[in-house]
Amino acid sequence: MKNKIFHAGFILIAFLSLSASCSKDKPSPVTTPVNPPLTNEVDFWLTRGDKTSLLEKQTNILGFAEAANGFTNIIVDSAVTYQTIDGFGFTLTGGSAQLIDNMGAAEKNNLLNDLFAANGIGISYLRVSIGASDLSASVFSYDDIPAGQTDPTLANFSLSQDLTHLVPILQKILAINPNIKILGSPWSPPVWMKDNGSSIGGSLQLQFYDVYAQYFVKYVQAMAALGIPIAAITIQNEPLHGGNNPSMIMTAAEQANFIKNNLGPAFQAASIQTKIIIWDHNCDNPGYPLSILNDAAARPFVDGSAFHLYAGDISALSSVHDAYPDKNVYFTEQWTSANGSFDGDLAWHIKNVIIGSMRNWSKVALEWNLANDPNYQPHTPGGCTECKGALTISGSGVAKNVAYYIIAHASKFIPAGSVRISSTSAGSLPSVAFKTPNGKKVLIVLNEGSTAQSFNIKYKNKWVTPNLPAGAVGTFVW
Repeated sequence: MKNKIFHAGFILIAFLSLSASCSKDKPSPVTTPVNPPLTNEVDFWLTRGDKTSLLEKQTNILGFAEAANGFTNIIVDSAVTYQTIDGFGFTLTGGSAQLIDNMGAAEKNNLLNDLFAANGIGISYLRVSIGASDLSASVFSYDDIPAGQTDPTLANFSLSQDLTHLVPILQKILAINPNIKILGSPWSPPVWMKDNGSSIGGSLQLQFYDVYAQYFVKYVQAMAALGIPIAAITIQNEPLHGGNNPSMIMTAAEQANFIKNNLGPAFQAASIQTKIIIWDHNCDNPGYPLSILNDAAARPFVDGSAFHLYAGDISALSSVHDAYPDKNVYFTEQWTSANGSFDGDLAWHIKNVIIGSMRNWSKVALEWNLANDPNYQPHTPGGCTECKGALTISGSGVAKNVAYYIIAHASKFIPAGSVRISSTSAGSLPSVAFKTPNGKKVLIVLNEGSTAQSFNIKYKNKWVTPNLPAGAVGTFVW
């Protein structure tokens, strides 16, 4: 009996083996998967604090699903809108322009296209100094005359100092992006207008208020004649900081008087449409711009207020906006230090300069200097020696620093004319969202936590679930 059972089993095993062998020679039947593979619906660009990813497009598939899960939700609602965005960018200091202009022709062209073209990082807003800033190679104004002399008719007014580098670079930039907006900010008027006769500190003499207003008129007109439209000006960079070279002190009362009695009427008489922006200093003193906006005679000439964040809290922008919702707010400067760390600067600036300023109604977010050399030159005598540009330029070689990536995470995806829309921030995941003119949604998220986090982007009752490494920033586009 045992032998019969063994024999039958042997035959069965042999039959199965033969069947399996034969099946290898036959094609498998075609079947349609019940759940076809997801197609990518959300582009994800990542920068890590450890620099292992630098504005790197991720290859993992992110598709929206209807099934909920237990992860934290960031809810995006494009039906709730806030301010229209003018752009993201840097200050093109005199030193930045000089270094870029001195590059080889091919390298210069490649760099400018990377910075300003739509297929690069698409910088859409620039700040320039009216005359020298402290990151110019030397101190100058547009009307420098021998000591002891004055020029009340501005007969000696000339942009000559900026014709060598700044103007040619701006013209090249405008050829790449004709719609870029340019903000002009003075660090000091000509020293003969000041009560101390120095480029450092001092105040504008009352007798020259009208003359200085015409100085702005001439500047806007001269730049326009060179094909460079000036969209806006601030009246004084950091008007309560008189220790820089150049610099000038201008109190809120002085700025209000200058606007209502001199600059505003001068722009009006010359049919100049350039916007007048006040303050241009830190978030710790919102009372300064508010006192000017409280002046009924000055207020009609003022487009809005500009802020830096070397002191105070970014929420100051909202306090000024909420008091005068018909007036704009702008974030116009924040440096990265030679002594800073990539990871620390990335997280702080994304949180405050990009997410923070935008969630507090700013129309722009600008980092400080676009470029300097490996020795943090050029700068004026007494100018900033530790301001780290977005680019380090050595001859025709370019290294990209943290500020490049801070701005690029917004500028590459959020063109001028985009509108901020509602997004929630949850726990250690601050965020800000936008809708672009072509209808795309853009969400910037920072992971402030110490571990990687999976979370949901919830949009119109569907979820997509990315994972963001600790200390990293992600830009999501759909």
